[in-house]
Amino acid sequence: MALFSIDHKHFIFVLIVVVSFAVAQITEDPYKVLGLNRHASNQEIRKAYKQLAKEWHPDKNSHPDAELKFVQIKKAYELLSDSDRRRLYDQHGVTNEDSHMYKQKHDYSNYGRFATDPLEEFFGKQFHFDHDISIYHKLSVTTNYYEQTILEKSRSVPYILMFYNDWCFRCTRLVGAFKKLIDILEPLGVQFATVNAAHEQRLFRNAGLNDLPSMVFVLNGHNYVYRENTISAQKVVDFIRKKLPYRMAVKVDDSNIDDFLNGWMDNKVRALILEPRNQTRLRYLLAAFQFRNRVQFGLVHLDNANCKDIRERFQIHPNLDTLLIFNEYVERPVASVSMADIPTQTLNSIISSNQYLMLPRLSSQEILEGICPAEWNRPRKRLCVVLITENSDEHNFARGALRNIALQSAYSLEKVRFAYIYKEKQLDFINAISQGSENEKLLRIVVLWRRDTSHIKYEWVHDASLDLKDHPSSDHLINHTKQQIDHTIQKLLKTSEALSYEAFVKNLLDEHAQGFIHSWITKVFNIYDYLVDTIEEQHVLAALSLLGTIAFMFAVGYVMVYFVRAEEENLKAKGELSPKGGAKANRQQPELRLHELRAEKYNGLIRLLKPGCRTIILITDLQSRPKLIPPFHKAVWPYRRNKTLMFGHMLIDKGLSWYSELLRQGLGDSKTLHINPRNCVGTVLALNGHRKYFCMYHAKHPETTRGVKRMEKITRQLIQRPDDPEIGAFFNPANSDDSEDNEPKVLLEGNLLDGLSNWLDRLFEGSTHRYYINYWPEFPTK
Repeated sequence: MALFSIDHKHFIFVLIVVVSFAVAQITEDPYKVLGLNRHASNQEIRKAYKQLAKEWHPDKNSHPDAELKFVQIKKAYELLSDSDRRRLYDQHGVTNEDSHMYKQKHDYSNYGRFATDPLEEFFGKQFHFDHDISIYHKLSVTTNYYEQTILEKSRSVPYILMFYNDWCFRCTRLVGAFKKLIDILEPLGVQFATVNAAHEQRLFRNAGLNDLPSMVFVLNGHNYVYRENTISAQKVVDFIRKKLPYRMAVKVDDSNIDDFLNGWMDNKVRALILEPRNQTRLRYLLAAFQFRNRVQFGLVHLDNANCKDIRERFQIHPNLDTLLIFNEYVERPVASVSMADIPTQTLNSIISSNQYLMLPRLSSQEILEGICPAEWNRPRKRLCVVLITENSDEHNFARGALRNIALQSAYSLEKVRFAYIYKEKQLDFINAISQGSENEKLLRIVVLWRRDTSHIKYEWVHDASLDLKDHPSSDHLINHTKQQIDHTIQKLLKTSEALSYEAFVKNLLDEHAQGFIHSWITKVFNIYDYLVDTIEEQHVLAALSLLGTIAFMFAVGYVMVYFVRAEEENLKAKGELSPKGGAKANRQQPELRLHELRAEKYNGLIRLLKPGCRTIILITDLQSRPKLIPPFHKAVWPYRRNKTLMFGHMLIDKGLSWYSELLRQGLGDSKTLHINPRNCVGTVLALNGHRKYFCMYHAKHPETTRGVKRMEKITRQLIQRPDDPEIGAFFNPANSDDSEDNEPKVLLEGNLLDGLSNWLDRLFEGSTHRYYINYWPEFPTK
């Protein structure tokens, strides 16, 4: 009996393995369900699914198992149509979509692979189930959700993404640290999400990750990889602080408090955060990031001796955190809160309720949406009173007057808001609402009701103007305008009352958009942050080593050039080197190289020529070679730069048999030719090795003398014309010979190449005769 005793832990382990194996066997093979093989394409899978789904649909098939069969077909298609799930099934047999296995065999070498207890391998020591990764599953997002939602939200709310894998043991061990991180940072305004790297490989690669688990901080549409070895709250907080925008909040003390509060002309509310510490809490920095487009934040450290006047001026408690919000009236805040630790929800609620000035400027579509939100329901319509001005000091009185009217208004901000707009900045918008107004639209007031994002209804406030030119008394002007505005608003807030005009408008121009230079500076800072974040110490050392090597090579080269120049100057001083560098000039002068045609050079010069290339060969003997090569060299010198030509010479004594066979094939004679070698001297052959033909020049060749004879014939005909007595001034009849028998029978060696230049011109024009051969004969080796 002792042989069959087993420890209860091992029994549970074996039971788990057996049950898992049984479940895997029960699952239906999706390929078998669809009637396909494992190499089926996506198109074949889709075609099989459509056919089987139509056949086994419960509404069309009365078979009792039709519904079950239809469900199996649907699940099989869902598995095989997903490339990731199909690959997991092919590799590991996983069919349950909630049980995604790892794609490659995991390396257990770092996780106690040789532990004696198998349960400790699966669950950790003493069955610690607090490492359950269900928190990862609950927060898991897809690539599509990341691109469409998280990236957009990260422009105001930062996100932390944890990349994991179901079979990553280190991911399991970090569950506790991840939960603690959520408990600490989520109340501060940081959102959390997880990504299964096995399912979202594209997102995993695009984030620049190589290992699991990995954590990515998403801020303002950018990804920042957390590369610390350990995940602790303090390290993550420090990491987030470094990635927040530079100078997002201004440090304020007694010297610049007035300049800060009076800077609301940039269309931003002022918010002061006063703390009895030297480092600002992360929650305040995150709030400043979230409302950075609408609120300018100032940080005041109460421990600083230069902040004494601020404490006394606003009666600040020295040991509490305080938030003060100011609009155009900087003497007292419009909202304030003091607590030992201001909660994020309270902080965001106060700021969002006071994020607009008393009279804000409609400088972007975002501000228009916040001040005048679209409301199609007539009973709930929201009105926006807008003053049309220009960006000039002349209109400061009008803006200030409307600001006082807005301050004294008895209407709720949920029903009526006041604003102004620059005509020159938003000209398209102003032109769209020009109906019903006078030609001069400046300093006129219009009431808007936005039905939707592009459709608005509006009413002009008639007999109301804030132009001092129209009224001598400013008080009377303001009171009259206030009465007209109140009268118009009361009338329009009635459900039965309709606005007179309507228009379709485009989005407002964003006046706060970054210019070209500013955007490039921002990109430079982003690139710098990315490099600092991604480049590790070993990468920096490698780059420095490479730069050092390059610098050393340049230094050595410079020293060598310096010594060479010094030596040249020394030789010039001694007179051993021409000042003009004659030797160097001779080396640079292009030369024409003549090759001797021999057996070892035959293939390179003729047989293996590339298409379009030719070799021009002069035939000589030992006696005539010194006399013929110089005129041949002179004749072909103008063509030395042509890369398709090669030039050479051949001793007829060595290549007589080759030349004889070449002429026999060119003439089409089947008999062996007996050639006098002496008569071949001075012959020039242009050989096309690729197309197997040659052209021939010889002083006695008929093709060479044809041009001379033709010119003599024309001369004789001109001399014999009696109708032109002046011809004799150009042609001397005594020098003309009517007989062809006077042509010299013998040519001197020095005159054999006199007509070569003219023949070369005809050769490159293509007017010379071509002799085609069947093959290139062998060149004799002896």
